[in-house]
Formats: sequence, structure tokens, C-alpha cells
Amino acid sequence: MASIIKRKKSYSVVYNYTDENGEVKQKWETCRNHQDALKRKAEVENDLNKGTFIPPNDQTVREFMYDFVTMYGEQKWGVSMYDMSTGMIENYINPLIGDLKIQSITTRTTDKFVQALLKTPAVGSPFRPNKEGKMVTEKTAEKVIKLLRCAFGQAVRWDLISKNPFEHTLCPKTTYTRRDIWDAETIMKALNECEDSRLYIAMNLSFACSLRVGEILGLTWDNVHITDEDIANDDAWIYVDKELERVSKRSISALGEKNIIKVFVPLMPNTSTRVILKTPKTESSIRKVWLPKTLAYILKEWQKAQNELKEYLGEEYQDYNLVLALPNGRPCENRIIAKEFEKLKKKANLPNVVFHSLRHSSTTYKLKLNHGDLKATQGDTGHAQIDMITDIYAHILDEDRKINAQKFETAFYGTRDLRNVRNPDAAQKAETPPQGSQSQTLDLASLIDQIQKNPELANTLAALIANGSKVTS
Repeated sequence: MASIIKRKKSYSVVYNYTDENGEVKQKWETCRNHQDALKRKAEVENDLNKGTFIPPNDQTVREFMYDFVTMYGEQKWGVSMYDMSTGMIENYINPLIGDLKIQSITTRTTDKFVQALLKTPAVGSPFRPNKEGKMVTEKTAEKVIKLLRCAFGQAVRWDLISKNPFEHTLCPKTTYTRRDIWDAETIMKALNECEDSRLYIAMNLSFACSLRVGEILGLTWDNVHITDEDIANDDAWIYVDKELERVSKRSISALGEKNIIKVFVPLMPNTSTRVILKTPKTESSIRKVWLPKTLAYILKEWQKAQNELKEYLGEEYQDYNLVLALPNGRPCENRIIAKEFEKLKKKANLPNVVFHSLRHSSTTYKLKLNHGDLKATQGDTGHAQIDMITDIYAHILDEDRKINAQKFETAFYGTRDLRNVRNPDAAQKAETPPQGSQSQTLDLASLIDQIQKNPELANTLAALIANGSKVTS
């Protein structure tokens, strides 16, 4: 089925195979020595006999990743994931290994790729350019490897390669540092110092309702329930089922309007991106969140002011029913909130955190209020898995576990005399005192109390102990 032919100083393994079009072709594979040729011959014949032979393929990684995006990504991804994945392919994968043949990628190649990736300058965005020339971080490298692992897993499924070389790639160790957050007092100070109305509303929604910034900016008035009756009955609530985001026109074109609720008409039609309202990425993110009364009244006043502005501007106001909108009614983007947040921090001399930290502050605060009730907190935050809360906020849960130990001490041990449990032998001897001795129960707490109240008793005891030590010595 396969033969070895010597060619000058090298050896070639020659065999026939049937390609994907059903045509029989001959393949010559050159090996360094006769031993390698024998090994390859055995592998080819074994695979041909088992029907697991993978026909030779000259497809490059660049060509394959295009097929992967077209055949897999466009079916599985949302617009945000599409933009992130295609960006990683264009910026980090194709420049480093795009010209290599897919069948030439080995685990050794993948380890070299990771090393090269960490020495590659990070690619910024139009709003966050990489001015300092920072290199790709371990976290970004981990995301790139995760994407390649998925892609090459499909290559195995499509019979392009026999095994996934990225399956066991050694990713760089990522050190996750705990995000700095504001405590409740700092957030109250920030709210008191805040002069931008939209930022004020956004901060309240982020902290009180644990909302992501995209959820805040995508909130519409039809999902806000703040009637006087609702507020009086402590039943004011909002329903989170949309996110505001800016994505590329290319992703919209490739995926259609899947999961997209609305595409906003741009002010400048030649831009390559669009602002959209879309459904959340996970079902758990669609949720009902109850409002504290104060926030319900704040939203009621905000709605009243917004309605007055609509009346004043008339047709000039572009009404999209957004809770947070620009003065002309158009959507307010994340970068606008972030810019005002930076101004507030500098003006009020507040600790340097990002806006998203308010959501972390919210989760921390609620875990403390409800004594670590994970399900209640998860309902507000919209985390897909409860493990995400236990992993990120373990320090809060540890504090509650400490309180649990204190409560256990009071409720269980505090009502029982278990002094001899630590030494069972001593307890046994106490139950069977020597003949002629008198068994007495010593109340240590009472004795200490008497000594504290009667200094003379303490002096007497000290003298007795001293005399006793002289006698024994």
C-alpha cells in the first residue's frame, strides 16, 4: 500500500490516496532517514486500513480560519463575539501563523506561537489606541488560544487534521488581580459630587441594580415600572432585556440582524460601525430587578424632565424611548459615560476605578446585606453561573463564614460544658475519682469573677501556690 524509495541521501514514502473529490492521487513524503521513513510508512498503512487516513491538504491557517468564520462563526456567534474573534484572527493569528499549512501545525508550533504572541504589540481600538506600545497580555493570549482550540477542533471534525494541536497548549499563567472598588461611603460621596445628570442616573442603576453599562444604556421606559402605586407597595422594578453596543457593519452584514433589535441610523453614514440595541448574550441576563424607593423616585423625576425636553424640542427630539439618551434623544454610548466618570473622579478626588467597578461594588454590598445569599444576588447581577460569584467574591463569603463560626459558638458551644471533651482520658478519670478523695466541680468562670472582685483572695491564692511549690520541691 505504501513503499519507500531512496532518493540520494533521503528516503520518500510513496502511497496512493483518494481526495475529497473522489480522485485517486499519488503522494511522495520525504523523510530524513530510513528509520523515519519506516515509521511514516507504518502510520500511513495503518490509517488507510482503519479508514482514518487524512488526505494531504495544502490549506493554510489563513485560508482555514476564513472557512471557520464562515461555516462556524456566522452560525454560532453574536455580533460582539464576531467582532472580537475576527479581530483576534486579523491582528494576532494571521500575522504570526497565517501562512503555515494547517497540517503542519504541531504542539511544538503552538508553544512557539504563544511565546511570539506575548512579544507582539497589542492592537488598540479607535477609542483606546495603544499609545504606550504595550504587548499582548496573558489574558488576551488566553482568549486567542481558546479561539484556536475551538477552530482546530472543527478542523478535526471536518477531517482536515487527525488531532487538535491546541488541545493541550501551555497557556501563560494569568494572574487575576482583584478589581479595586468603591465602598458605599465613597459611592455616596461620588453621587453627591456628580453634576452630570446622565452619569448620576447611570451610577445609581449600576450600584442599586447591579446593571452592566450596556444594560443601563439599552434600558427603555416601557421596561421601567414606577407608578405611584408600585412605589407605595415597594413593588417598583425594571426589566432588563436589551443592551446598547457599537459593532462593525461587517458583523451585521455577515450575521444579518440575528439578536439585533434595532440599528440606529448613524450621523455619518460612511462610518464602519453602527450603534445597535441587541438581546443579551445569555438568557440569565434577561431579568427583573426591583428598585429601592429612592431610585424609583429619582427615575420618576428624570422621566418628567425628559418629557419636558421632548415637548420643548418637538420634532427635533429623536424619541427612541431610551431612559438614558442624549439631549436630542439619540443613544448615549459607553464612551460618553466613561468620559464623564473620569471627570468626576478628578474633580472629587476619588479613588481611580472604572465605571464597571460600581457593578462589583453592588455585588459586594448585596452579599454583605443578605449574608451571602448567592441566588438572590445572582438574580440581580444576571451571572450565567453561580460559580462566577463565588470565584470573584470569595473574600465576602469568607467574612460570612467567619460570622457563621461566631454564631455557632454562641448557639451550640455557649450553652454546654464541654471542657473535658478535648481530653477523653481526663474525663474518664474525673468520672472515677480515687478512693478517699472528694469530687468537686470547679466553676472556673465563677472563680475568676470572685478573684477580680476580691484582691485579698487573689493574694491568698498566690501565697498558697507559692507554699505548695516549696513543699513539692
